[in-house]
Amino acid sequence: MPSSIPSNPSAPIPQALTVHNQSRTLELDYGNGTVLQIPFELMRVYSPSAEVQGHGPGQETLQTGKRDVDMTGLVPVGRYAVQPTFSDGHDTGIYSWDYLYFLGTQTASLWAEYEARLAAAGMKRDAPMEGSCGKGCGCH
Repeated sequence: MPSSIPSNPSAPIPQALTVHNQSRTLELDYGNGTVLQIPFELMRVYSPSAEVQGHGPGQETLQTGKRDVDMTGLVPVGRYAVQPTFSDGHDTGIYSWDYLYFLGTQTASLWAEYEARLAAAGMKRDAPMEGSCGKGCGCH
């Protein structure tokens, strides 16, 4: 996980969001020629929620088994963010415009970081999450 959720108040605000269910990506169109595609799986494993990030450094929960996660809902949060609902029941992450821009512009390095964390933990990307809460949070 990034050591903290990055904050970039100068990040652009998307003019349009499109959920592509078949390719499992969220498209952000900034209206200036910049279009970013963020895979649902990446959004899910880097959710800014406390379930994933924890409440402080070292409390992050490594997410697995999210390759086929779908986005079943997306609602605005004020003028600064959106809150997706994923098919595994996860619905507590609030994705600010600057965090989505970070995910969309750093996709390659975030994938590499995620794969390195999986390898270090001896985990596989498609391994089922431990836990029985039904949200895949690994809390049990």
